[in-house]
Amino acid sequence: MSLNVTPPPARTDVPPAASARPAPATPVRLAGLATAAGAASWAVGTLVFELDPVSDDFPLLYKASSLLFQLGLVALVAVQLRTRATGTGRLARGFLHAEHVMLGLAIASSLQWMVAPDLSENAFFLALDLFWPLSMLGMAAIGIRIAVAGRWRGAARVWPAIAETWALVMFPAMAVLGEDTATYVSAGHLLLGYTALGLILAVRPELTGARD
Repeated sequence: MSLNVTPPPARTDVPPAASARPAPATPVRLAGLATAAGAASWAVGTLVFELDPVSDDFPLLYKASSLLFQLGLVALVAVQLRTRATGTGRLARGFLHAEHVMLGLAIASSLQWMVAPDLSENAFFLALDLFWPLSMLGMAAIGIRIAVAGRWRGAARVWPAIAETWALVMFPAMAVLGEDTATYVSAGHLLLGYTALGLILAVRPELTGARD
């Protein structure tokens, strides 16, 4: 008696895994526009609005401009997650999920700053406010990881490492140059960094692997 083992034929009726499908281009374009608009609005806000010498607080429009910037980052990270810009491994995706959580907490702090500024010295809200710089440091790490992973191509691969170093540039600038001069550094970095990155994604979504 002879045994003939034949492997089962490959099935052709099973759709490809969701992770293998390219992301659609429209969400990438919209996220790019949201990133560019948020960064540009905050850049302008830092140049136009100044600290009130009486109340030691910023105008509501300035706070709204910084909130728009944060919302743009939420859209940006969502695209990075959808296109697996940092890599396909669980750790790479998990870090993007963690960044979304940090941005959410930073946004909660910004909302408190807008609607209930008197609570800013409360211990809970002081702790919540720490997620603003932490989320920006997280973005810097993401930008470097995107460049290393190489899943995004061309300018989309390089520009996150430039744009998302805002915190790495601003903290030393404030310490060395003072807050007044650092304001111009911040605005310039936002325009050349996140605003330009958003426009790259809006105009060339295919660099992220997205398809129409």
